[in-house]
Amino acid sequence: MKSVAITADPSMSSTQKQPWKLAFVFCFLVLLCDGADIGILAFTLSSLKLEFALTNVQAGALGSWSLFGMAIGGFFGGWACDRFGRVRVIVLATGMFSILSGFSGLVQSYEQFVTLRVIACLGLGSLYIATNTLMSEMVPTKHRTTVLAALMTGFTLGSLVITSVSAWIIPSYGWRTLYLLTFLPILLAVSMYFLVPEPQSWKDARALKLSGALDTLKKAENPYKAIMENPKHRIMFILWSMSSGLLLFGYFGVSNWLPSYLETELGIKFKEMALYMAGTYLTMMFAKVVAGFMADKIGRKIVFAFGTMGTALFIPILVYMHTPENIGWLMITFGFLYGIPYAINATYLTESFPTAIRGTAIGGAFNIGRLGSVIAPVAIGYMAMHNSIGAGLLLMAGAYFLCGLIPTLFIKEKQYDPQQA
Repeated sequence: MKSVAITADPSMSSTQKQPWKLAFVFCFLVLLCDGADIGILAFTLSSLKLEFALTNVQAGALGSWSLFGMAIGGFFGGWACDRFGRVRVIVLATGMFSILSGFSGLVQSYEQFVTLRVIACLGLGSLYIATNTLMSEMVPTKHRTTVLAALMTGFTLGSLVITSVSAWIIPSYGWRTLYLLTFLPILLAVSMYFLVPEPQSWKDARALKLSGALDTLKKAENPYKAIMENPKHRIMFILWSMSSGLLLFGYFGVSNWLPSYLETELGIKFKEMALYMAGTYLTMMFAKVVAGFMADKIGRKIVFAFGTMGTALFIPILVYMHTPENIGWLMITFGFLYGIPYAINATYLTESFPTAIRGTAIGGAFNIGRLGSVIAPVAIGYMAMHNSIGAGLLLMAGAYFLCGLIPTLFIKEKQYDPQQA
């Protein structure tokens, strides 16, 4: 089925002619809130340890419980994107994490915090899949990686915002006030529900599926069965599950413990540490835009490999070669390399599956990987007890190297056009 071309009305606004622009603004803001909410745990970890008298392993487990909730949410979110629509999932997920993260500021025990955190992360886990799927199906192919990379700067900007806000709020008002601020994104969810349409390719694919034109999907009521019955889809699913697991193992292991590493093992004061982290996040935003532009020019695979393997090789430099004089420059360089993989991963992954199963496939692959990464924060916490946080970071370097090696050797880029049903 092909959609009929319609001549744009000259009186229409730019966002009406190109609805992806309005969708981009909302998805960017949603990912900003997502990044802030994920980052909030790293900056409140020391406060939570004091409040509830936690060991390093218990503190690390908070990151693992968060990843577990995000993984489960991502599985259901990817399936729901194909079943109910990309925009609807974004709206529901944003409202869900906003409300539950806000109530996390009112808990009275470690167990209450873990429970609310896991449920809130069900919503957080859906947003990466849903926003990138939505945008990949709206943005023209020649600009796709650039736009999706720019979109991912919203996630990093959220980390930067929470860094700045934490440095201001926690010393003066306490960690609970920080969580209470997360009630605000509910306003974003309500606005998006009324203003952003579903992508045309999803509407077309949904119509084909309901009409019976997509026989393989109609026969297989379980979308995962449809993926596994097709040899090509099955191989891509397995490879991306492995690569995603390694990427997220490295990414969340580092992001959960890097602030604590700077503060406790390097002896950097909280506000100064927040400044270093802010510089790292700013560099990550710049790196993502540059990486997206380069990926559209020279290819997704080569840029992804450069970012993952470059990060792997630089982590030992950060751990063993830092001095009080060079730590700022090392953090900036690390931020540039660390930001590249997430800028490319979304486009590379979404172009590996057809529209009718895209949400389920990338949600499944990405979140199988996320389940595999659950042990990363605990692993670093364990190594911190028996060795050092720095030693745990070296484990993350190995994960990054293997993460880049798998797509480099086995995954072809641009296998499907997300704008086609």
